[in-house]
Amino acid sequence: MSRRSLVRRSAAVVVAAVITPLGMIGAATAEESAGSAPAASVAAAEQLDRLAVTTTQVASGLQRPTAITAPDDGSSRLLIAEKPGTVRVYNPDSGLESEPLLDITDRVDDTANERGLLGIAASPDFEETHSLYVAYTSLPAGEVTLSRFALSDAAQDPVPADAEEVLITQPHSEFTNHNGGQVAFGPDGALYWSLGDGGGSGDALDVAQDLGSLLGKILRIDVSADCPDAYCVPADNPFVGDENARPEIWAYGLRNAWRFSFDSQDGSLWIADVGQGTQEEVNRLAPDQGGANLGWPCREGTSEFDPSRCSSDVDYVEPVFTYQTGADGCAIVGGHVYRGAQFADAAAGAYVTTDYCTATGWAIDAAPESSHPSAVIGEFPIQVSTFGEDADGELYVVNDLPGQLHEVSFELEPDASNCAVGYEVRNQWGTGYIGAVTVTNNGTEPIEDWSLSWTSAPGERVTSAWNATVVADTGTITVRGAEWNSSIAPGASVDFEFLATHSGAVSVPGEFTMNGSVCD
Repeated sequence: MSRRSLVRRSAAVVVAAVITPLGMIGAATAEESAGSAPAASVAAAEQLDRLAVTTTQVASGLQRPTAITAPDDGSSRLLIAEKPGTVRVYNPDSGLESEPLLDITDRVDDTANERGLLGIAASPDFEETHSLYVAYTSLPAGEVTLSRFALSDAAQDPVPADAEEVLITQPHSEFTNHNGGQVAFGPDGALYWSLGDGGGSGDALDVAQDLGSLLGKILRIDVSADCPDAYCVPADNPFVGDENARPEIWAYGLRNAWRFSFDSQDGSLWIADVGQGTQEEVNRLAPDQGGANLGWPCREGTSEFDPSRCSSDVDYVEPVFTYQTGADGCAIVGGHVYRGAQFADAAAGAYVTTDYCTATGWAIDAAPESSHPSAVIGEFPIQVSTFGEDADGELYVVNDLPGQLHEVSFELEPDASNCAVGYEVRNQWGTGYIGAVTVTNNGTEPIEDWSLSWTSAPGERVTSAWNATVVADTGTITVRGAEWNSSIAPGASVDFEFLATHSGAVSVPGEFTMNGSVCD
């Protein structure tokens, strides 16, 4: 179905329908409101306007799925984290396995809506390294926890819960919301982890700008075999050597970066930060932008949130995309820059994202040299909680309470017509008639050396024309402009008439093409 034929949901109705689970990704509650080789980019602005997304459900029965990872071990499987503390396996050939790969429900605090098992990442070169990294809120006080599970081999199933090695914990007892939760490996091999600002509203703990706290940050750590400890801090992290800063910090000034991802082509980091009540936003950081300040709580999207916490000497990173909280949705769910092969001709280089409540799909041109234009590309299933990539870069989404897994597909809709044709039969008699045609240029550029074609009725033949030249007189009839009207300016029209003979009924042609493009 064309996305142009879709009727957009009313944001107010949808928000009301899903207000209970909404907080899982840090949207403002009522309380808060008060206070494969990379493909070349083809996602130019004109192509984004034609891009349409569709989804196909491939599995169901998940329990509030929160995150997806795909081991690069040739198994084609997806590992799906569930909020209560389990990890499920989906195989494209056999479906969703009934028994979990990992079960840590005995230590996961999922009593509040935003708490639970929130993130999962498989280590690179999984066949050799075979480790899983998870982020969750732990019992009894909701500490935000990053842990590693070292498998005996890549195929180990189930993974013993007692194989856990806790790497980092962050106290988070004051509020239950804004836990962050994304865990992902960057193209540089480092592990990145997002933490929210500790919850409440308006950065109640005043930590997002505090480099001495891990809250409201994205961390970058080394968990490779070259590190002799549980984890190491890369020497090129931006705050290494600053005694007032945690050296693990890579970026700061975030409210609740529920989902981020990397563009596998240029290494850029795409961060979707859930807004307080005014704007949802997407930020792009180049690989050399470690230490970036995303602005919260001084800024929310492109606007000031709390001027009293702004600094004139700070260079805040401007978002590349925003939309209005409330009017256009309730909470952004960050996606990926598409670099798969299956839909590369349509979507390569498009960053795709959606909103938890309205399910609106957006695509943003991810090219670093672009101004990052965007377009609505249709709708996703309602309550998408996360995107994921398989090992080939193809996209999936899961949705929260429905508990479903969906494949994501893309297509390009036909080019908008740049011409319109008016056709009228005049002065009809026994075996002949005169046809009158008006051709209008609906485009923004002149149509040069125009040629109009249509399929004739059986027994019909065009014998001559006025203000035009007959090129083909039967079958596919083709008429081109005369010397004096061969160019049609934008918004202008050309009229011509023709004389035709016929041996049957006379009818209006069903389709006209101008220089190979179909006209309205």
